Amino acid sequence: MRAWRCAAWSSAPELVELPVPEPGPGEVLLAVTAVGLCHSDLHVTGAAPGVLPYELPFTLGHEVAGTVHAVGAGVDPGMVGRAVVVHGIWGCGACRRCRQGLENYCLRRGGAVGGGLGRDGGLADFMLVPDVRHLVDATGVDPCVAAPLTDGGLTSLHAIGGARVPLDGSDSTAVVIGVGGLGHLAIQLLRHLTPARVVASDTRSAALDLAVRCGAGAAVPPDRLAAEVGEADLVLDFVGSPATVALGASLVTAGGELSIVGSAGGDLEVAKGRALAQGFRVSLPFWGSRAELQRLMELAREGHVVPETTRISLAEVAEAYAALHDGSVVGRFVVDLSRG
Repeated sequence: MRAWRCAAWSSAPELVELPVPEPGPGEVLLAVTAVGLCHSDLHVTGAAPGVLPYELPFTLGHEVAGTVHAVGAGVDPGMVGRAVVVHGIWGCGACRRCRQGLENYCLRRGGAVGGGLGRDGGLADFMLVPDVRHLVDATGVDPCVAAPLTDGGLTSLHAIGGARVPLDGSDSTAVVIGVGGLGHLAIQLLRHLTPARVVASDTRSAALDLAVRCGAGAAVPPDRLAAEVGEADLVLDFVGSPATVALGASLVTAGGELSIVGSAGGDLEVAKGRALAQGFRVSLPFWGSRAELQRLMELAREGHVVPETTRISLAEVAEAYAALHDGSVVGRFVVDLSRG
């Protein structure tokens, strides 16, 4: 089978031929149908030696949709042929967070996160999943819709659902900073799940146009955001740079929340003149739970969340990563395995 591998740190991934794995006890082999490409892939392949606790080589791809191709001993053979998505973060299954259904906050995760992030992922013709609990039914959802939702959509849903500030009236305001692969999905989710006014911000005109198509009530560049919003109940920062973190913090109203989802090196200064006197919450959400992914697939079936995608073949991955690195893509690249 073909597979895009992270074989060396600070290097571009390599397309190689590998044998198709056979599922052992408890394991499930997927025939991959679609894979989303993510900025996290670039963080992984571009990392310097010793930065990440992953052993090389491994196959990339952590946003995966597929069809169950074969199962190992102990797995219901009736699953073969079922359309599924992979819950990409593989916790221990035994710690108190995992027992609470929060594998994204597993207390024993010290090395590889999951498939595509330290373990073999789905940027290949086949993917071996170590336990059926990492799968969610995706029957009735286009694989090229389902795949990018497993991270971009799931992280957005988790950030919105985990916010402790109520968005329960039309006078509530939610701000989305960064209308990229996650932000445009957050706009759709906010519009469907809350009555709040949604205001989006990005430096790119194409991203602002996408925000409006996704349902934002207003979409403005950062230098116009404060004038447009005034104050916001919830600010979702999908960039996380020094500039966006500072901007987001300046917009949060008393009792509101700043949710920093992006990881572009920003930090937040807490001072009595602002944060402590004003009184607002700061959260750093990470990915999402399997239960939330199940809910997301239901929303996708109903047409409430639809990612903006550019569909490519497995052979076009290198060019797509280059475009992702340059910031020239709006929405998500999705590898459609039906294209060859």
